[in-house]
Amino acid sequence: MKYVISLLVFLSLIFSTINGKINNVSESIISSTNNALELCFSLAGIMALWSGLMNIAEKSGLVKKINRLLMPVISFLFNDLPKGSKALPLISMNITANILGLANASTPIGISAMQQIDREVGDGKNATNSMIMLVVLNSASIQIIPTTIIALRARHGAANAAEVMPVIWIVSIVACFSAVFATKILNKRKKIEVK
Repeated sequence: MKYVISLLVFLSLIFSTINGKINNVSESIISSTNNALELCFSLAGIMALWSGLMNIAEKSGLVKKINRLLMPVISFLFNDLPKGSKALPLISMNITANILGLANASTPIGISAMQQIDREVGDGKNATNSMIMLVVLNSASIQIIPTTIIALRARHGAANAAEVMPVIWIVSIVACFSAVFATKILNKRKKIEVK
């Protein structure tokens, strides 16, 4: 991919020089970098707010209560993990962060969960059913508070940045259940073929 992007940049510079539009390219580059920086700073504020709230939720014991609520579902979805697995609380925290719309905060937790799953039931080379399920839940997670989308809509002047929340709830629930169902079916089919 890096070669494709490098080629596109190189070709755009050549063709803009040939067509006498190099000034337009320069202005576009400067304008785009300014927009990118503004976007990063606006998202950083939202991420700091929600990460701080997640930290408060963890210290207040709310995360542990959510973990207890999620544990029966997590045990069902990740049934190849042993009871008392150290990966289960990490998976629960990862799912909780995704539900709260904190995808950036959930990434390091998800990586730790994946490493723990590999230590417990993996072979270091192939993805286990639990690893696949974790990737599926991260890709198609239910979001109660879609913080990034709300921040982007507010940044671009939406009159009511949060008005898309009901649609996001419906879509994320349908996507999550469909993805989990498909993963469970394919995992059962894989077990049948292996036997």
